[in-house]
Amino acid sequence: MKRSILHIDLDTFFVSCERLLNPALVGKPVLIGGTTSRGVVASCSYEARRFGIKSAMPMRLAMQLCPQAIVIRGDSGLYSKHSHLITEIIRENAPTYEKSSIDEFYLDLTGMDHFFGCYQWAIELREKIRKESGLPLSMGLSVNKTVSKVSTNEAKPNGHLQVIAGQEKTFLSPLSLMKIPSVGEKTFSILREMGLEKVRTVQQMPKDLMQSLLGVNGGTIWDKCQGIDLTPIVPYTERKSISIERTFERDTIDISKMHSIVLAMAENLAFQLRNGVKLTSCVTVKIRYADMNTYSKQKRIPYTSCDRTLINLCKELFESLYDRRLRVRLVGVRYSHLVHGGYQINFLDDTEQQCQLYQAMDMLRKRYGQDAVKRAAAIGSKAIGRVNPFNGEPPIIPAHRRA
Repeated sequence: MKRSILHIDLDTFFVSCERLLNPALVGKPVLIGGTTSRGVVASCSYEARRFGIKSAMPMRLAMQLCPQAIVIRGDSGLYSKHSHLITEIIRENAPTYEKSSIDEFYLDLTGMDHFFGCYQWAIELREKIRKESGLPLSMGLSVNKTVSKVSTNEAKPNGHLQVIAGQEKTFLSPLSLMKIPSVGEKTFSILREMGLEKVRTVQQMPKDLMQSLLGVNGGTIWDKCQGIDLTPIVPYTERKSISIERTFERDTIDISKMHSIVLAMAENLAFQLRNGVKLTSCVTVKIRYADMNTYSKQKRIPYTSCDRTLINLCKELFESLYDRRLRVRLVGVRYSHLVHGGYQINFLDDTEQQCQLYQAMDMLRKRYGQDAVKRAAAIGSKAIGRVNPFNGEPPIIPAHRRA
């Protein structure tokens, strides 16, 4: 049976979310990202792209190209809210879907043609998302992920396109190799030096030759240029929270010991977030006293996975929560409202030395285990007690321990 894979991509997602709040931004060049001279462009409107601006470009250069552009720092909470709304619409309608990023989805519609046309169903879903969210989106339908993603990009902005089964090579043939997923600027530069710029040229080459030029990646690129991609849809499951609880062997009033354990828990969970490419926006600290009375306190924060931010907040919550001066039976830390994403460096607070230190510490933990390196205040404290990974889902496992 031929597969039917639908790819959905929200057009200039961050910009579109901001325009919902401020319609005056419509039709104007808008940049989302760091507002300082050392910031970078996280997203930009199509009006800004006409000036040669693109994502990951230094903000200083972007402003030189388009001095009249409107720069917005961005609101991760706003974007996550809209992403969650669209995820819920897809969850309610699609048989199987994969959420590959905050604004990008793959849906497996295989077999649905027995009941009604997949493409017509996809168009109706697109209209439903547009109506309920107010956001523009593009989509592509084909037999696999690669061709669907390329067709989505060809349909932008705010369009839709179907590639009929058997027409994959014909559709891809006239396109630039830069259109193929996994062909970045560096790889394209290498291919262009060899006279390879169009997909049709690679289609006419032997696969062995591409593999000799680029190794395993060359073979993958060759397959994609032929319209071949057997990558499955990985069903999406929302990870809600991650937490650690520690029950003491003996009830304690040792405040230094409890501070040390809370710090170790906060540090341990922060590493797990980064290792799983996750961010949290809600931190909770829990205390259970000897009389079994349990209290907790939480605080919402901008999305982060930064050690320093989370440790300081956990310490603050613990100190404000612990006021009964009774023996403590259990302490716990929980990070919730998780989203997929990497930590955004704060150019005002984070120094280059700190960032390099955190990266080095994470590398050691991945190689030698989570307790391989820790802060002095946490030495001697076991962070792991009873672990609740992600609401019953598999925990984040360090890379060196994955099967």
